[in-house]
Amino acid sequence: MERLTTHLTLAPDAPIDLHMHTTYSDGRWPAQQLIDYLVTEGFALVSVTDHDRVDTVAFIQELAAKQNLPVLAGVEMSTEWHGKMGHVLCYGFDPEQSYLREITQMVLDLQLENTNQVYDELRRKGYDFPRQDEVLADNGGKLRRPADNGRLLREHGYASDWQTALRMIHEAGFRSIMADMAMTVDAAHRSGAVCLIAHPGRKERGFTFYDLVLLDEVRAEVPLDGIEVYHPYNSPEIVEAYLEYVHEHKLLLSTGSDSHCIPGRMPIKHRAEISRELLERLGIEVG
Repeated sequence: MERLTTHLTLAPDAPIDLHMHTTYSDGRWPAQQLIDYLVTEGFALVSVTDHDRVDTVAFIQELAAKQNLPVLAGVEMSTEWHGKMGHVLCYGFDPEQSYLREITQMVLDLQLENTNQVYDELRRKGYDFPRQDEVLADNGGKLRRPADNGRLLREHGYASDWQTALRMIHEAGFRSIMADMAMTVDAAHRSGAVCLIAHPGRKERGFTFYDLVLLDEVRAEVPLDGIEVYHPYNSPEIVEAYLEYVHEHKLLLSTGSDSHCIPGRMPIKHRAEISRELLERLGIEVG
């Protein structure tokens, strides 16, 4: 199937966002609602990068194509390198024939197993979820993702906010399931994709901050193609450092909001020319 990104040419100032999420992973609105918003706001190109989901990419592209919005195939893979978290953004693969499918299915299977274990532990502790079918209606009332237990806790009044819900599911046995970074990048490259470290400047609890020294160490073992230079959690100072780094090492850079469609995490209009080299590597002309 020919995508709208095939033979696409963008103006240098065309608004793009290459990192966002829907309810297929941990976003707050369904794919159709996100697409409607992006079309209304006049985005020229986007990538929906749900965590560890390559099985939904073609469907989202088809939804967007009905409104003439090009969607670049993308996924944010949950990976680790020597015990350090390293989410990897993969762009430009064929969603219907990708070596990433096997890895994402492995991660999703292990995540679901742990999600059910956490649920059973919460029930053992006395938490009851009579409105489960309503709260998880988009999943058919079933647990599908780690965040579903948090949703149940919040919507039933056991947790006042998301941070409290996260603490509770951690106490009930939640653990992050991540694939090996090198294995993931190899599968992505064999699928025709390019790979960039997501939100490298993020310093929140649980995230690994990729300073320039660590980037050198990782790249010595894993053939990453670039880094996500523009991200809401990357400070202006670290953005400047990353810009120098990618130019020095001839790496690709990307621009993304990491939108989950909540206040402060909405899509951002970045100029296409900022990510020119990345886009042109994937067959999208800017000029």
